[in-house]
Order: sequence, then C-alpha cells, then structure tokens
Amino acid sequence: MGNDSMYYRMMGNTGIQVSVLSYGFWATYGVKDRLTGDAGVKSAKELMRIAREAGVNCFDHAEAYGNPNGEAERIFGMALKELQSEDAELWRRSELVITTKIFWGGPGVNESGLSIKHCREGMDKCLERLQLDYVDMVFCHRPDPFTPTATVVRAMTDIVRSGRATAWGTSEWSAQQITEAYWIAKSEGLEPPQFEQPQYNMLHRQRFEEEYFPLYNPPYSIGTTIWSPLRSGFLTGKYLDGIPEDSRPTQSGYDWMLQDLEERKARGEFEIVAKLVELANSKGCTPAQLALAWCLKNPNVSTILLGATTEDQLRDNLGCIEVALSLTDEEMKSIEEILGNKPADWIGPSGDGNRQLKTL
Repeated sequence: MGNDSMYYRMMGNTGIQVSVLSYGFWATYGVKDRLTGDAGVKSAKELMRIAREAGVNCFDHAEAYGNPNGEAERIFGMALKELQSEDAELWRRSELVITTKIFWGGPGVNESGLSIKHCREGMDKCLERLQLDYVDMVFCHRPDPFTPTATVVRAMTDIVRSGRATAWGTSEWSAQQITEAYWIAKSEGLEPPQFEQPQYNMLHRQRFEEEYFPLYNPPYSIGTTIWSPLRSGFLTGKYLDGIPEDSRPTQSGYDWMLQDLEERKARGEFEIVAKLVELANSKGCTPAQLALAWCLKNPNVSTILLGATTEDQLRDNLGCIEVALSLTDEEMKSIEEILGNKPADWIGPSGDGNRQLKTL
C-alpha cells in the first residue's frame, strides 16, 4: 500500500521498505491501569487502523511488552486478525512489517537472555501470541553478558534460516558488540545483524549520532528503529507545569519516572523544553511534532516508533512529516542552539565535518 503523505526508507540491507513512522506496543497494551482505561483489542484496532490508513506499515513488539505473558503481542494478534477480516486489502501480510524482540520472556532462570534455548522457545511463543508464521524483523532486546556472541549469532541464524524471521538485529547494543556479531557471522557463514533499535531524541543523541556513525556506512549499513523520540512525553512540554493526573508517572510501575523528572530539572532540561515549546508555537505546530520532525531530519533514522495511547495523540504525531518537510536550515540551527548538546562533528577525509548524507 502506498500513501501520498507517508515516506519510506530502506531498513539497512534487508531490502525491506519501512514507513518513517511506525507504531509500537510498548507500555500501551496489556498493561494494567492503561491511561485510557482500555488495554484491549478494541482500542488497539482503532489506533492500528488510523496508523495504517496514514501509510504506516511497521508494527513493533517484544515478548516483554504487556507482561505478564506477553499480553501486548496477544492483543495485537487478535486485533490484526479482526482487521484483516474487515479489510483484507489494507491489511495484506505482504505489505506489513511486523517485529518482535527476545530477551525478557519470563521469571524462570532459563526464560530470559539470549541462549539458543530461550531464543528458540521465546520466538515460538511470540509467533503463537501474534498468530503469525513469521515476523519480518527480530531483535535481541539487550546484549546478554552471559551468552557468547557467537552463540547468539548462531541462535539468530537458526531463527532466520528456519523462516521464523526474515532478518535479525539488536537493541541497545554497543557499536563494538554489533561489529563483533557482524564479523563472527561473516567469518562463519552465518546471518549478520542488520538493524539496531536505540533510544534517540533531542536530549539523548550521543550514541546514535557519534558511536554508531560508522555503522551506517558499508559494510554494515545498519538500519534503525528509534524508541522514545519524545523522551517519554517530556519533550511535549506536558510536565512543565506539574505532573498531569492521567500521565504515566502517576501509574503503578512508573515510579521511576518521578525520579527521572527530578534529575531532568536539575540538569536544566525543563528550561530547554520551554524554549522548544515557544519555537513550536511560533512555527504553528505542536512540541511533539517538532521533536519528531527533528528526528526525521536525520537520514540515519530508518523509522520512528510512535507510542501514542489515544487517537488525538496519534493523529498529532502523524503530522510531524509535514513539519519535517517545512523545517528550514535556520530553524534547525535555532533548535541546535537551544539544545546545546550536538556531538562533535565526524571529520572525514575532506575535513568538512559534514555528517549528513541528505535531509528530509
């Protein structure tokens, strides 16, 4: 399916085209006390339909989402089946890019990590919950310090070559760990990692822009699916005047966000966000759209994972593409001056310090 308002980028060397905006199920479905009070199939269908009609083709999952028992994947699987029965053309499996991640599977000592045993069993359970024969991308959700990298590469190769996934990648691995896995795979005739899922936003950018920079080029050419582009909602400005009653920090299990907000205040990040809100207002867009548009301007972002929990939030987020297209060089410079955290330029052979290949 094509969509005139959606843009697509290649996911590394996979040959798969993914919409620049994707929909993620983390902290949205299968979790008690969800913001809207509805963690079920009905809500999932409504938001999935909005995303798909806008041209979104990628839906992101993990065995840990909605725990216990991977409820977020289960809800997606049921919602997708119903949506396909209602509009088979819109929801053709051949046009969808569906992902999952393996690492945190259960409380047992062998129900987590990246052993061949857990990768095999965890993958089978994910597919059962998703009601799928395969996923397009499977991620190693974190590096496993107790399992040799060569073992992880063999486990992922088994999953890909068995047809349960078309390609594999990593999430929050260091550049060194990714390159180690890559060259083990190449030297042993196995499947190399082809994408990474890191946190990336206006206030968290050093790893993505500096540490990973060599990985965006051959021979690695990794793709990226970035998470927390709004810094858990902080970049929307909704915490500037206090903590809203319906926000995640007020929910059970999200107490850590209260401490996180205090640390951000101490670092002066509230003042930075206030200035970004002013800039967004002057441009006629929302702060969320500005933050997402800024991420889109980086060509090394293959797709942004949106985690909207309401229809209004999702529709607002989808509007970031138009904002990205309208951002001028002067406005980008103003944003950088507000942020004041740009990593040192990568100085190539030409010495021009230009790290961007092209912009949206």
